[in-house]
Amino acid sequence: MRNLPIDGEILGSEVASKSFNDVWQSFRNPVLVPGLQLAVYLCALMSIMLFVERVYMAFVISYVKLSGKKKYTKYNLEELKAKLEREKQHPVVLVQIPMYNEKEVYRLSIGAACSLLWPSSKLVVQVLDDSTDTTLRALVELECKKWESKGIKIMYEFRNNRNGYKAGALREGLRKHYINECEYVAIFDADFQPDPDYLWRTVPFLIKNPGLALVQARWKFVNADECLMTRLQEMSLDYHFSVEQEVGSSTYSFFGFNGTAGVWRINALKDSGGWKDRTTVEDMDLAVRASLRGWEFVFVGDLSVKNELPSTYKAYRYQQHRWSCGPANLFRKMFMEILYSEKVSAWKKFYVIYDFFFVRKILAHFVTFFFYCVIIPVCVLVPDVHLPKYVAIYIPATITILNAIYTPRSIHLLIFWILFENVMSMHRAKAAIIGLVEADRVNEWVVTEKLGNSAKQKSVIKSTRRPRSSIRERIHVMELLMGLFLFYCGIYDIMFGHDHFYIYLFLQAGAFFVMGFGYIGTFMNN
Repeated sequence: MRNLPIDGEILGSEVASKSFNDVWQSFRNPVLVPGLQLAVYLCALMSIMLFVERVYMAFVISYVKLSGKKKYTKYNLEELKAKLEREKQHPVVLVQIPMYNEKEVYRLSIGAACSLLWPSSKLVVQVLDDSTDTTLRALVELECKKWESKGIKIMYEFRNNRNGYKAGALREGLRKHYINECEYVAIFDADFQPDPDYLWRTVPFLIKNPGLALVQARWKFVNADECLMTRLQEMSLDYHFSVEQEVGSSTYSFFGFNGTAGVWRINALKDSGGWKDRTTVEDMDLAVRASLRGWEFVFVGDLSVKNELPSTYKAYRYQQHRWSCGPANLFRKMFMEILYSEKVSAWKKFYVIYDFFFVRKILAHFVTFFFYCVIIPVCVLVPDVHLPKYVAIYIPATITILNAIYTPRSIHLLIFWILFENVMSMHRAKAAIIGLVEADRVNEWVVTEKLGNSAKQKSVIKSTRRPRSSIRERIHVMELLMGLFLFYCGIYDIMFGHDHFYIYLFLQAGAFFVMGFGYIGTFMNN
């Protein structure tokens, strides 16, 4: 009789377990499995759309290069320069340098702008300083006076507010009385250092082609070899400049202005409505509006401007939030305007809406995170769901190769690049959603932290390359939770699976853990 309570407890636990299994099976089979299968098909569709876009871009860029039909090569730049020299009718060019507490780089940017080769009477350098550090403001103003004493027409403009952020500063700068005599404006962020011949290799395109609004140069990264994170960033940006910008320029005369290292026709800028601060991608906003007004752009692929990549994980996350949230928010605001525009062809509208915005700025982030970091791991836990191998393996492999071949010196880092991009896709997808629904942080603007030139960086990093003392600064909870989830799925696949997905799952979990504990990029003391 003493065993009756124990037997009753065992029986009760068996009944409870059976009841739970019944509930789980009633949910799993009719709800979870069909829902997950639908998610797989949707992600497969998005993967195919991304795959088609990448293959299309590969064919177009191959044709452009093999046929020599890059847009900027159609113009005889040397002839344009020679004619300009003979006629001595140089237009007045404005150079704008927006900055905000740029302690490490202000001398570099001001010095590079003031060293540009152009008749001194036809060059105006405008430093737009929004700095809140009064000591730094005094130093920047002193630097401007130093160049003014050398005969450079340089204007130091300071605002006591940051209304509109960079767009607000550029807009205020163009309202100054001395701008009326300027025909073109070159824009350089504070960490950009153009070569002295930059204006000679860009402005002539605009002088002889009145339909051109923008000439954009590519970026050259002075600190690409600083750490693994900067090398991986270089791989992504090389594809952007070598393919996306080149294809857009050569086939549609449209691409997204990169916000810096470009020269605008001031009349085109004004005709398009000027600078607006309704999103955090004021550069892309202006480019789309100018294109809808019928203006054309040209990308000069053989002209590069030195600049700096963010080398701390914190700075890179903030930058990627802005670069992902802003385009999604702009797409929401401009969709109908693009659709009903009367000055561009239906084909160009399709390119801007589908290719430029939807596939590159939204779908690419969603499919990278939700499919490769969520759906595939969940399918390991629910093996009833059919996961086509061509979608899980062959399509992403092709997309990866098409992205990576434009940085051949880093091809051996391909696996690290895949894992790194998958982790960053979590933040990009989140930012894109915020932009689409206009949630909190939609207008968040954090200036990307800069360290100065590569030589200076090395000395700084040698003295600061140690873990940050603040746990809050180092630990990233979202990354760690995703790492635990993927690690659990990997263990489950070893025990019960048969597709060897655990190899990928463990590698990806490791990437989330490394970035979750802050062991990537340059470590800086607070």
